[in-house]
Amino acid sequence: MRVLLDEDQLRVGVDQMANQILSRYGDQPLTIVAIMTGSLMLLADLSRRLTMPVRVSLIQASSYRGGTQSGDLWIRDDMMLDVSDRNVLVLDDIFDTGRTLQAVMRCVGQMRPRTLASAVLLHKQGRQVVSLQPDFVGFHIPDEFVVGYGLDYRDLYRNLPYLAILDPPEIEAL
Repeated sequence: MRVLLDEDQLRVGVDQMANQILSRYGDQPLTIVAIMTGSLMLLADLSRRLTMPVRVSLIQASSYRGGTQSGDLWIRDDMMLDVSDRNVLVLDDIFDTGRTLQAVMRCVGQMRPRTLASAVLLHKQGRQVVSLQPDFVGFHIPDEFVVGYGLDYRDLYRNLPYLAILDPPEIEAL
């Protein structure tokens, strides 16, 4: 594995994202809807940096089934808090094709929030197939398969405190 973003770089990026979110919302209460499971590390770090009242809700969405190629998207929203008439920030780990975030934004939007925005840790360059763009982005990264800081390959490597590129020979060996 090659380290793409080390712990210090991740910390700085999350700090910058938190400052942008604080600039937009000020002291207004915010409900963060985190897309499981990849965004959990980001959720923990980001929410500790926000000073407004924060509610946390979870939603499951996935288009990967243990590999590196996306497939059919499924969403499970039965763990969600009521977000009607609230400021909502959908939080995801990576913006790749954009289909997952677009579908979750549509799902949450149907719940009639006061405002709806999105934040992603990573925006992978050159893979988008949707017109949606995240409102807040931690980092723009190249089109590489990455793991760590919540992102996985076959449920491995989420625990890495840094972000690493998993090269094809490493993927094949697992």
